Amino acid sequence: MKEAKRNALEKKGWRVGSAGDLLGLSDEEMTLIELKLVMARSVKVRRQGSRLSQEQLAKMIHSSQSRVAKMEAGDRSVSIELLLRALLRLGTTKRELARMIADAA
Repeated sequence: MKEAKRNALEKKGWRVGSAGDLLGLSDEEMTLIELKLVMARSVKVRRQGSRLSQEQLAKMIHSSQSRVAKMEAGDRSVSIELLLRALLRLGTTKRELARMIADAA
């Protein structure tokens, strides 16, 4: 956000900050959320790049199509373990996983 716009909003009584500020999240909680979102986006991109349907990926990871849809949507109920399992099954390397973690931090 441009400084002038930020100043104008604050002058009118608005508070400007991040979603983490609004929700009172710690830096660790924000990093975890960002990591899960990066992983979720990566699952979708890699699945589509492999020309797999959500149902096909679900069978590969012993889950359901609706769970894959939730994974790709970044649903908070999806565990990091399931995201990791899907990414590994889609051929993601340890180095690529490390890069995802580094990018989220």
